[in-house]
Amino acid sequence: MEYGSKDVAKAAIRMALSENRESEERLKNRFGENGIRAAAVNFGGESSTAVVKVLERAVVAARRGGVIAETHTEEGAVAGAAHEAITQVINKAAGLNLGGKIGIARYGSHLSVCVFFEVGLLNLNDVAIGLGHRAL
Repeated sequence: MEYGSKDVAKAAIRMALSENRESEERLKNRFGENGIRAAAVNFGGESSTAVVKVLERAVVAARRGGVIAETHTEEGAVAGAAHEAITQVINKAAGLNLGGKIGIARYGSHLSVCVFFEVGLLNLNDVAIGLGHRAL
């Protein structure tokens, strides 16, 4: 079966919403059986430093997870998709702390990065999700 950008985006979203490392691994294995490579990584901190952290963590997770090769083009595609995803939601976090997970998925030339944020102060959290796509 062939998968398109919508299917890859769903895989990235599911990775970003996974509960823990065990569920990440189960999803990664299930996607892998269908030829979709996937990875996920947690992040957190202040919104003022979040963009750089998310971009760095996304690229490193994609390389370590075998989603991309260590080439300028593929690393740039992950960074670009991650930047697109985070810019969709970063305004919600202005001046606040955030934490969450980055989900990355790839099938053939389709690459998607999803960022899932919990934004807030103490127990007054909001949630946001952003999604970026690139073709390689």
